[in-house]
Amino acid sequence: MRDTSKHQGLRNQLASVLKAKGIVDENVLQAIRTIPRHLFIDSSFEYHAYQDKAFPIAADQTISMPYTVAFQSQTLAIHPEDKILEIGTGSGYQTAVLLTLKATVYTIERQRELYKKTSLFLPKLGYNPKKFIFGDGYKGLPSMAPFDKIIVTAGAPFVPKPLLSQLKIGGKLLIPVGDTKQIMTLFIRKSATEFEKKELGDFAFVPMLEQKN
Repeated sequence: MRDTSKHQGLRNQLASVLKAKGIVDENVLQAIRTIPRHLFIDSSFEYHAYQDKAFPIAADQTISMPYTVAFQSQTLAIHPEDKILEIGTGSGYQTAVLLTLKATVYTIERQRELYKKTSLFLPKLGYNPKKFIFGDGYKGLPSMAPFDKIIVTAGAPFVPKPLLSQLKIGGKLLIPVGDTKQIMTLFIRKSATEFEKKELGDFAFVPMLEQKN
């Protein structure tokens, strides 16, 4: 697949749809306009790539709706050079948004098939996270902590304590919490022991899976 002026036009339309739905961060909207989302999904879905829908990818996972990606990115208020841990690399589309926002990204994927595919694919498009990790997102990445922001892109039945502990003071964890339906939940670390919690509405994600040995 190629990236054409037609695709660019569709991205511009998608950004307008997201703006109408409440995405106001211009940097996030510009990332949506820039990243060729059709390259991140199966070519048979190309026609649908710039609709605000989720789509299946490898290993029974999905690429999140553009609105969900934009909402999570906007909520975290990404700044250049923010050190971010992403739990659930998936297709790499959210990773690409974070990198377009000039964050330093460490990304973890526990599906080996997806990890192999995306860790080869993203650099080919010019998106280079600081580190790709095949591993258990529930454990985070203690060797590289603390992080400014942690973003979880799969539904977690509970909030993993290691992720909270790996935040800087003032850092933010954004995680969809729940089983069949998730509540987008933001934690802001106020001190070594205190966290502010905000619930930001219902979303639907595939489950966050633990590493199987």
